[in-house]
Amino acid sequence: MARLAALLLAAALVCGAQSISREEEERLLREALGSSAGGAADFIRIVEEHLRKHPDSPRRAQIEAAILRAAVDSKDHERVIRYGWKAFESGSADPAMLEEIVRALLARPGAENASRALKVAQGLEKHMRERPIEGESPRERARMQEDSDAGLARALLYQARALGALGKTEEAVALARRSFEARPSGEAAREAARWSERAGKIEDALRALADAFVLTDPPQPEALRAQDRARMRELFTKLRGTEKGLGDLVLEAYDRGARRAAEREARLRSVDPNARVSDPLDFTLSALEGEPLRLATLRGKVIVMDFWATWCGPCRTQKPLYDEVKKRFAKRSDVVFLAVNADEDRSRVAPFVEAERWGRNIHFEDGLAGALRISSIPTTVVFGKDGQVFARFNGFVPDRFVEMLTERIEAALQQPAQ
Repeated sequence: MARLAALLLAAALVCGAQSISREEEERLLREALGSSAGGAADFIRIVEEHLRKHPDSPRRAQIEAAILRAAVDSKDHERVIRYGWKAFESGSADPAMLEEIVRALLARPGAENASRALKVAQGLEKHMRERPIEGESPRERARMQEDSDAGLARALLYQARALGALGKTEEAVALARRSFEARPSGEAAREAARWSERAGKIEDALRALADAFVLTDPPQPEALRAQDRARMRELFTKLRGTEKGLGDLVLEAYDRGARRAAEREARLRSVDPNARVSDPLDFTLSALEGEPLRLATLRGKVIVMDFWATWCGPCRTQKPLYDEVKKRFAKRSDVVFLAVNADEDRSRVAPFVEAERWGRNIHFEDGLAGALRISSIPTTVVFGKDGQVFARFNGFVPDRFVEMLTERIEAALQQPAQ
């Protein structure tokens, strides 16, 4: 409640006065909220009473938005629908709130609620399709793409449920399938099965149930898989008079799932070449200048990675020491040194290296730091010729850094390649 009250009172500071002055309304709200017992329900009671007393409040939209958030927190579906529908019609509801509204509508019976749910879900779909895929790094853009795909899939799934509730089973099946195509989920597959069965299309229902049964991303709870298995057996036996051939149906679903996963991975890698990559030397690192670097091209060499950031004071102290080690191995073609920047704001990097005269042979971590579980900067990682981490320095000891890193590189050079 404190969060909602703070938002509500903040609104009082930015709205002009009409029938009640800004100062007077702020005082009344503070007094009322200060005497409350706390909790979302009490908050709603107080501010609704305030609106009844001051129906022409210049802050009515902000107050109703606060009531809507409180209704969501308290799972008050009646108020989520009442205030949410107004927010939807005014265009003030964001995608997260649209989802809350459509779920509340779908939880209530009746054609009117289903029709409204359909409209809100269509609005959510529009939001997700128009959402720009932005981000400084490929990893950020891929994450946004996945989030958008998941949001679009949910919007289509809500439409399928609303259409089914309206008796439009064929359209419900089509929307559920589109949801599954946008982002495969057990929910979407079961929704398609539900309405296919309702339409008397048992073969289609079986295929959808098989798709749900074999799905591994996201993984399905074992209890739901058991239900899917039992329902498939029941429908298949009803259709064919025997269970013989059910295994083939499941195998076909596995094949479809593998194709979908490969297509999805290819799509994500068109945005981020490191999507779903786990082996550090399979990463591709974008560069401050020039083409991205595929670390796989360095396999068989000793690779020394210096993870640093512009905001890191110790990194400045370490830099000349690191450069001294580089000079010691300058004539070795089988030793590669990489400066890997870990800044979240990449726009800082070019001005920094120019001011510090560090050179522009810089690569960005692009998710590699996460794969290596790097939690502090600076960190130095040495890969052996076999492609495995040979040594690692979390932070550094200035007095011994040059000798310690030199020793580890020399030891790695003695290691045979795979």
